[in-house]
Amino acid sequence: MRFTDKRVLVTGSSRGIGFSIAETFLEAGARVAINGKTTQSVSAAIERLSAVEGLSEGERLVAAPGDIGTVSGCESVVETATKAFGGLDILVNCAGVGAGRRIEDCDEAMWDDHIDVNLKGTFFCCRAALSELRKSKGNIVNIASDAGLMGVPGLTVYCASKGGVVNMTRAMALEIAPDVRVNSVCPGYVDTDMIRISINKRADPAAAEQKMIDYAPLKRIASTAEISQSVLYLASHDARFITGTALAIDGGASAGR
Repeated sequence: MRFTDKRVLVTGSSRGIGFSIAETFLEAGARVAINGKTTQSVSAAIERLSAVEGLSEGERLVAAPGDIGTVSGCESVVETATKAFGGLDILVNCAGVGAGRRIEDCDEAMWDDHIDVNLKGTFFCCRAALSELRKSKGNIVNIASDAGLMGVPGLTVYCASKGGVVNMTRAMALEIAPDVRVNSVCPGYVDTDMIRISINKRADPAAAEQKMIDYAPLKRIASTAEISQSVLYLASHDARFITGTALAIDGGASAGR
């Protein structure tokens, strides 16, 4: 899967899964716009990527900082990327937030944060990029979650936001076909810095990690590379007859519990 000179925007790519996706696209020859909420986080990510890939900003790396939780932020990020590249071929919506709480402990601020970033942000990035993606006959990959395919106790608000992403992907794929393909990826637990921070905050970190391992029938946590390679497949010419799908990469968790 080669993406030589393909123009790619990955939101939420200053860390975690998004960073891995951006790195994998770069390795495949793409030009990649890096997004994070602050200029500092984006600069740090570009510095790391430059060191690994031997690139400099402006060569195949573009900084596109901005808050995906606002419509103006989405439009600004997409505009920055498209102006730098002269268009856009691939949009990966990876920016997201997630918190676990009992229903009784969920408040309006938590609800708004999840819906604004995970669902509204994904939609308005798609809307902002649509005209350029139509021109290039490009495609969109939305990062959802296995929690968007099934209910998870303690994650009701997160499930609502990611379930919205999954079904929005289906509706969008129907509406903008055949010009633009739209798919979603639904990861389970992935070994990121955020997951490690969550594990280490628990009273018994070893037990918390084992619980995550046991969550999937395949009895492990996914690597970020497993998610990023799947994103590249869906964005590639090899997947040219795939649209509206939700690809679960969760070790079998969503198959049934």
